[in-house]
Amino acid sequence: MTGALLSPDALVERLRREGSSRYHSLHPFNLAMHRGELSREHLQRWVLHRYYYQTRIPIKDALILSKSDDPVFRRAWIRRLVDHDGTKDGEGGLAEWLVLARAVGLDEAEVRSLRRVLPAVRYACDSYVELVRERSLVEAVASSLTEHFAPDIMRTRVAAWEQHYPWVDQTVPRATRDAEEALAFVVQHATTPALQEACVRALIDKCRVLWSMLDAVAEAS
Repeated sequence: MTGALLSPDALVERLRREGSSRYHSLHPFNLAMHRGELSREHLQRWVLHRYYYQTRIPIKDALILSKSDDPVFRRAWIRRLVDHDGTKDGEGGLAEWLVLARAVGLDEAEVRSLRRVLPAVRYACDSYVELVRERSLVEAVASSLTEHFAPDIMRTRVAAWEQHYPWVDQTVPRATRDAEEALAFVVQHATTPALQEACVRALIDKCRVLWSMLDAVAEAS
């Protein structure tokens, strides 16, 4: 049964609480990475599969764009596509992940081909695309709020790689985008208790996607 309508501050607190308690920074594989316990092969496997996840993000963002009739929203959200794809070859977040792939000793063409991606990782990442495709605009935006927690794990990851994996001659890609616009959109448009609860569920489901990816990578190690 759906409860009472949450105030904006209460909704933000609920989203942050649910996201932070389920974020993949707590996954044993990430904790081992940050302690410097992974082998070269472990890091290579993680980079290869994380690249597949990154290829799904611009597809997800394009789906979100297609759900909106508001040109103001679309002009703001389309920046995310440019963040990932760049404006030409060699630019953007996807290109940065390929740089990292080369730095850990992977063949770029092999990574780009996606041939070695585990079925369980494909399933998890593709389920995120389907989540965005099937749910409402505000729920789809809410699912992206894991980016709110990304800067902290990125700082930890960069420091860990510099300390424990000096053989990698390129630092990991850093999170640069602010999630506050997405959070404000959810607060503004989740105007009923049911919609607020649906947004929380969407965020939880996204956290499960990230966790499932790491489960699959860890089990293959």
